This record gives sequence, C-alpha cells and structure tokens, in this order.
Amino acid sequence: MSDSNYTQPDITLIGDDHVAQYEATDGDVGYLWNGATCLVLTTTGAKSGQTRKTALICGFDGDACVVVASMGGAPKHPSWYHNLVANPTVRVQVKGDRFEAVARTAEGAERDRLWKLMTDIWPNYDEYTKRTDRVIPVVVLERAQ
Repeated sequence: MSDSNYTQPDITLIGDDHVAQYEATDGDVGYLWNGATCLVLTTTGAKSGQTRKTALICGFDGDACVVVASMGGAPKHPSWYHNLVANPTVRVQVKGDRFEAVARTAEGAERDRLWKLMTDIWPNYDEYTKRTDRVIPVVVLERAQ
C-alpha cells in the first residue's frame, strides 16, 4: 500500500506469540512493541462464550486504558471489539498488573481527544482511516470498582 505516512512495523512479535510472551514475562517482552506501549485484553466471545486474548497498542487517560479497534483499516471491526460490545466486562494486563475492567466506546469530543492521544503513540492510525469507510472505534477500559 502506498500510504505516504505509513510506517511498516516490525511484526516478529505478533498475535498469539505476543500474548504468550507478554503473559509469561509480565510484559518484560511485549509491553513495548515498535516503540508503542501494549496491553493484553481478554474478552468473552460474543457467539462462542470462549475467552479470547489480544495484544493491543494502548494509551493511558488517567486511570483508564485506551485502545483502538483499527484492524489496520480493514472494512470490518476486529473480533475483539465485537466481543467487548456484547460483553463489556473484560480483563486487562498492563505489564504485571492484571485487573477487571469495563469497556466502552468513546464518542464525540472524548473520542476526538483520545484519537489524538492514540495517534501520538501510533501515527499509523491516521493512515488506517484512509483505508476504510468505517469510523474506527476508540475504546476506554475503566477499572472495575
């Protein structure tokens, strides 16, 4: 793809391997990925009810974690996003800190502010918007009380 500002990431650590190494090392391996901070998100499958884990680039807004459902600008939302919309109670791991959280999709001015936060961390998100007609969701993960 000829996106002018797109930076090709190093994908030697990706997918299930990223999750496994992150969990095994409390994030010593995998917290930083291509210079961006990451977390492991555990959702419950919307259809299957099974546990699903995904490593995602994250930002922080106060005590909340922020992730972006970009899937590289694909035409559809990623499965993990569909899962948390159906089942918003999730598990999060940031380095060695594991906690339950409630997920919600940011909207309006909050989304705009958090989009900027996330594109400062991962500028490719702006390029992904050029690949899709969908509005890419920004998700806030708030620690459960």
